[in-house]
Amino acid sequence: MANTMQFDLVSPERRLASLEVSAVQIPGADGDLTAMPGHAPVITNLRPGILKVEAPSGNTDYVVTGGFAEMGEGLSVLAERALPLDELSQDAFDEILEEAKSMYKRVEEEFQNQPGPVDDAAKLLSDMVAMGEQIGLNANK
Repeated sequence: MANTMQFDLVSPERRLASLEVSAVQIPGADGDLTAMPGHAPVITNLRPGILKVEAPSGNTDYVVTGGFAEMGEGLSVLAERALPLDELSQDAFDEILEEAKSMYKRVEEEFQNQPGPVDDAAKLLSDMVAMGEQIGLNANK
């Protein structure tokens, strides 16, 4: 079994990574998981969080706001929005959080407190706030 696998991370704006990695910690919608070479094929939705990449060339963390990951012989992550953690400023976080708040309000009005869609939007907003707290950004600005 190989010690590395191909990893690709793309968002609508750009390709963020394409390299050989030894492991990637993924913030899955149903729980965190770690993809390593030889992992069973899986497709999972992402929740907002930190994607941690371990590579022979060094480790890198990325902020993702959603999307999905497909594991097979390699790992492809298609993120709704992604950027290297060291590029996430308080202003960029505030913008992402405002989008989540707006979406929650829109869904709440459209579905008039129907449990499924409103709960999903509330969970997304909660995950955004938790992600900010995890990396030391203030969600209460």
